[in-house]
Amino acid sequence: MDDELQAMENNKTRSIVPLPEGKHVIECKWVYKIKHNPDGTIERHKARLVAKGFTQIEGIDYTDTFSPVAKLTSFKVLLTLVASRGWHLMQLDVNNTFLNGTLDEEAYMQIPLGLFTSEQGTNLACKLHKSIYGLKQASRQWFSAFSQVLLQYGFVQSHSDHSMFTKGEGADLVVLLVYVDDIVLDQSDDNLSQVKSFLSNNFKLKDLGPLRYFLGFEIAINDTGISLCQRHYALKLLEDTSTLAKKPVNTPMVSPHKLSTDEGDLLEDLGLYRRLIGCLLYLTHTRPDIVYVVHILSLFVSSPRQPHLLDVQHLLTYIKKAPGLWLFFPVSNNL
Repeated sequence: MDDELQAMENNKTRSIVPLPEGKHVIECKWVYKIKHNPDGTIERHKARLVAKGFTQIEGIDYTDTFSPVAKLTSFKVLLTLVASRGWHLMQLDVNNTFLNGTLDEEAYMQIPLGLFTSEQGTNLACKLHKSIYGLKQASRQWFSAFSQVLLQYGFVQSHSDHSMFTKGEGADLVVLLVYVDDIVLDQSDDNLSQVKSFLSNNFKLKDLGPLRYFLGFEIAINDTGISLCQRHYALKLLEDTSTLAKKPVNTPMVSPHKLSTDEGDLLEDLGLYRRLIGCLLYLTHTRPDIVYVVHILSLFVSSPRQPHLLDVQHLLTYIKKAPGLWLFFPVSNNL
């Protein structure tokens, strides 16, 4: 808690002021979280002060809230580029990300538990100068601040993916991909230190080194190319669905087999089927062998029946046979 409050103090996120008459006060709370390493071990315990965004009033405490994130298609294109050119793929993390976005609105928040102030008076509040976690516009304000810094340095924002930025061309090309507070950097050795130094001068960064884990994807890089898999994600899905104890099967779908919209009983829990399809759709990013089956099963999300759920369970037992299949991006000079 002390580290979080100190970070807000250093960043001039808020100031303690008497609450102006008639002003709305946003509520807040502390959230405690355990951060894990890619292998599942505990990295550290942390406390985060968050605003209760649901207590904000539209038009007073916030207006626009949309913020882009990197497309997974762009991420795969980036991997292909790195593999073909033999460049390094680095990962950076911005500390206290959302505290960097300046607020456009005049917003006041209640004084959080643990914050002691020498200010006198009973009707005091935190006037927010910058966004904090939990505010509806926090992600938007952070991305706006970060993109402005990149553009000033000479980066160009992609029209097809606003979270992708490029600088230079040919051997001097630098590609930067942003997903909230995770930054993936692709470049040659000569440009690496320059860009990292520039970003460090504007934000408090943590250099995570070569990219190993990103959005549930495990990445392995060697001289032959780049391998991508979702083994940890798949195992968690199998654990959550009690599939680990079942016998694996050799095919993703029972054949010959034709699904119908009116055979079998309607499922009582429609949300269960829809959640499973959503999880499987994300897994298709590294599993082309299940793309067709997931596509067919997703046709029935509006009114899933018992046979459809049985086929989903069959697919899960197929995934259990090899949960860590890799998608390989080979080294090539043809790009």
